[in-house]
Amino acid sequence: QVQLAESGGGSVESGGSLRLSCVASGYPTSSYCMAWFRQAPGKEREGVGAIDSGGSTSYSDSVKVRFTISRDSAKNVLYLQMNSLKSEDTAMYYCAADIAPATPCLVVVYSDAFEDTTGLFTYWGQGTQVTVSS
Repeated sequence: QVQLAESGGGSVESGGSLRLSCVASGYPTSSYCMAWFRQAPGKEREGVGAIDSGGSTSYSDSVKVRFTISRDSAKNVLYLQMNSLKSEDTAMYYCAADIAPATPCLVVVYSDAFEDTTGLFTYWGQGTQVTVSS
């Protein structure tokens, strides 16, 4: 049974940093596409960053340069390092695994291209809240 558990969220002032972790049970993080999404109140869930089986990464334009996705294969953990946080980064952050067939991994960050981002992956974590105060 696959389980994803996020942690590391919290409250931080604008300009601060946080590192989110996603522990994957029953799913080899290094072998397949995984991604981070976020959802703010009243908004659609949007892709933030993705990493494919080869280690290539992609990011949404809103977080590019500020956020970095990585993984520790030995620990089976996916990370999201978030720097220079802004108030507009406030949201619930989710990690996701097991991408839908025939969906290119690195394009999931372009949420406008998809009618329903929640259908892109089979497994989702419960989310971790990030709140950035200005």
